[in-house]
Amino acid sequence: MQLIAFILLYPIFWCISILPMRILFMFSDVIYVLLYYVIGYRKKIVRSNLKLCFPEKSDQELLELEKKSFQHFVDVFMELIKSFTITEKEMSKRLSITNPELLDQYYEQNKSVIFLSGHYANWEWVSFIVEQSLNYHMSVVYKQLSNTYFDRVIKKTRIKFGVKFIPTKEFYPEILTNLRNNNVQAYGFLADQNPRWEKIKYWGHFMGSEVPIIVGPETIARKLDLPVFYFQTKRVKRGVYQSTFILLEEQPKQAPLYQLTDKYMMELEKQIRNAPEFYFWTHRRFRHAGKKPV
Repeated sequence: MQLIAFILLYPIFWCISILPMRILFMFSDVIYVLLYYVIGYRKKIVRSNLKLCFPEKSDQELLELEKKSFQHFVDVFMELIKSFTITEKEMSKRLSITNPELLDQYYEQNKSVIFLSGHYANWEWVSFIVEQSLNYHMSVVYKQLSNTYFDRVIKKTRIKFGVKFIPTKEFYPEILTNLRNNNVQAYGFLADQNPRWEKIKYWGHFMGSEVPIIVGPETIARKLDLPVFYFQTKRVKRGVYQSTFILLEEQPKQAPLYQLTDKYMMELEKQIRNAPEFYFWTHRRFRHAGKKPV
């Protein structure tokens, strides 16, 4: 079934990807109507998440925010399809970093760094700008797709921009190998996922709720004492994004336990509250909210 799905869908996605972005966004407008009004994809989850995080907003405000978040959701899907055929030149016009010089001193010191981000804006695209704007090469941890055929294609698409996407189980060994070989790298994590119950180690505050938070990035940063930055990305307009690096901890080994994680969640929440429509509310991020064992 995986092969059949790939054979049927990939040629369609590839043909769509060669179209200009303005045409893709016209497709996006149509798909949004179908997804939101006809299919109702994860609408209950989005509605529940927004109501929990923004109790101060009226029903009308929440409804408008819900619709905008779905519009952005579909836009990002179309942008990912565009990745199949987009050129490096066009990508460079759509992505920028405001303060790349902040990383120069760490590269000159032969120090690898860690970037933390969340499911905000287009987290997939922005990793590509690192290769264009910084001296660092970029490695990103990712969860493999269940469809192995699509997983290979998407991995190939990502690699063409120089970014390495490494499966979760292989990521820490990759970091250790690079350190032994004196290979300076930037390592990217999306750290706002909801951890499985049996793997919960820390509960923190996020969007007004007490929730379990992934601490893997902090654990690695503390063990290896690597500088950690928040990779903040804003959507300037459809298909155009601007990123800024915010230093969270320069020497995480010296910081109190979980301070780094709390700082990361604080920066992510600040960004979400500023423009909540660009966060991916379709995730079950708050399913364990308020369930911390006494």
